[in-house]
This record gives sequence, structure tokens and C-alpha cells, in this order.
Amino acid sequence: MYGKAFAPEYQDELGSALGVNSSYEEVLATAGLARSRASGPLERARAALAVAEANRRLGRVADAGDAWRESYRSARTAGDAGAMAWALWSGGTLARQCGTLPLARRLLTHAVTLAATSGDRLAHGYSLAGLAETGRIQGDYAAVAELHEQLLEQGRAHGEARHMVWAMSGIAQMHRNTGEYAKALELFEESVRIATEADDARGRAWSLRGVADVLSVQGEPDRALELLSEAEVICRAMDLASALAYNHKMRGNVLYRAGRYAAARDTYLVALREFRAMHEPRGTALSRLGLTKSRARLGRDLRETLDELGELERDFTRIGLRHARDAVIAFRDEESATSAPAGPAPCCDATTHRSAAVPATS
Repeated sequence: MYGKAFAPEYQDELGSALGVNSSYEEVLATAGLARSRASGPLERARAALAVAEANRRLGRVADAGDAWRESYRSARTAGDAGAMAWALWSGGTLARQCGTLPLARRLLTHAVTLAATSGDRLAHGYSLAGLAETGRIQGDYAAVAELHEQLLEQGRAHGEARHMVWAMSGIAQMHRNTGEYAKALELFEESVRIATEADDARGRAWSLRGVADVLSVQGEPDRALELLSEAEVICRAMDLASALAYNHKMRGNVLYRAGRYAAARDTYLVALREFRAMHEPRGTALSRLGLTKSRARLGRDLRETLDELGELERDFTRIGLRHARDAVIAFRDEESATSAPAGPAPCCDATTHRSAAVPATS
């Protein structure tokens, strides 16, 4: 059994005023007021943490960066290792969102250490979850599969729905990316169930996106689009800017797989604008890949397609997204093979040198 989902990043009085389903504009207003009224560095650290998380979820990355650093400095002044761990968790999560994965790993690793020192079990679990998510995004499945399983066991042991949803959906994504679709679908659907029963709207939205992805791969685009529409309602209600952009990117994927290339192109353009507005390079590059593939299917010049695929391969290599880089290479090979001539063109040039072109006669 799992209890109702809660948000431990909202601490002290903020924990009473805000919940896991509070809109991020509400979080920002409430936490900003608490920060202005803070009577000491620890209160200021906790309020700034909530400000950082609200700004991050709203896609305001510069403000989020300022706020998590303020939270860390205030926590360090207070000498509270647990609060320092939470601030570094926020900073590491922001770094991952911005595509700076090596920095995300460093910050989250330090957060794990500080959380263990302080005895803050929740900060420790969230920081480990952040490390697992970062490794999964990079495609380093061997390194993080065991960590995901550990998080799953922790979630079960303590009845924490959000941990269960994070860990289960992460494991499901790895199964999906390695072609184990039945197992991935089972885990994503279980994640939806847990999030729903725990009243975790955000977790439900992310999990629905995973179910839609697998159903699309299995040839059920209309059902997938229905689930994405359901998730979009949640994202809009909670001001989940990043989740909404990823929802739109997934809608583009579903339309592309269904052969609806013009609709896919238009949807990828929406996602691309959203990711660029948030300065989120991972989502930007993934949307560009979908857009490039859609335009290619709609008859775009091959040279332009290959040039853009080359740029995207460099972007994915720089960010560290192995699975996405492999997708670029596979599509480039597919396009090159499709456009290649079946055999050598016949030689019709009468001036060709005899020794190179004329066979011996019998």
C-alpha cells in the first residue's frame, strides 16, 4: 500500500501550504513570500529551494539557477547538511534539464553524500533518483539498472508513491528502449495506477506519456493520442511547461509513426518553440530530430537532411545522449540507402579511354 503523494521539497510551513499538485505559479508566489519573510538562513534556504523548483518546472532556468544557489549558500551558512543536499539536488536536476549531464552527475553525487551525512533519508533517495535518471537519459543502462531497482525497493518499503512512480517509469523506459515493449507497457500502466491512487497528477501525466509511447510503437496511434490529450490537461492545469513540451514532442512521435508526416512536422514545431523558450537543449535537439525526419518524409532535399542530421549527431554526442545519437545514425543510413542508385550507371561517353572501358572480343 502507498500513501498519498507528497512533495518533500516544500518544507516547514511551505509543506503545510503547498502540495504535490499545487500549480507552480502558486508555489512561486507562496515560496517567494516566505523567502522575503524568512527570519534566518535555514528558513531562507528552504523557501529558496521551493522557488528554484517552481521556476525550473515553469522553464525559467536562469531564475531557477539563481534560487538553488541562494538555497545552498543559505543552507551552508546555517550549517545544515540536509538543506545543502536538497539545494544540490535541485541544481543537479536543473543541470540535467539544461542538457549539462556531467554537471548534473557531480551535483547529484555531492547531494547523495551530504544527505547520507545528515541522515535525511528523503534527500538521499531523491538524489539517488536524480543520478539514476541522469544515467538512464545518457543511455548508461548497465550502470543505473541496479540503482533503479534499489529505488523501487525503497519506495515499496516506505510506501512512497512518488519514488515508486519515478523508479518504475525509469525501468519501463529502459525496457522500451531495448525493445521489450510488453514489459515496458506493464510497468508504465502500473505506474499510472500508483500515481492515480496516490493523487500524484504530475506522476500520472508522465506515466501516461510512457503508455502512449509504447502503444504507438505497437500500432495503436489513436489510443496513444487520447492518452496524450489526457496528460496535456494535467500539464496545463499544473503549469508543467517542460512536461507539456515533452508531451507535444511525443505527440509528434506518435503522428510520425502513423505516417501522418505533415501533422507530425507541425507538432514538432510547437515542441521546438516550447523547448527553445525554456533553453532546454535536450528537448530542443530531440524535437529537431523529429522535425528533420518528418520533413525528409515530405520530400525535403537529401543534402539538407544529411547536413542537419550531422549537426544533430554532434549535439547528441556533446550532450551525451547515446540512444538519440544512435537514432540519428540509423535514420541517416536509412535515407542514404534509399537514395542510392541500384547499380552503376551505364557508361555512354564515347571518349572513354579504351583500356579502361572496352572488353576483349572473342
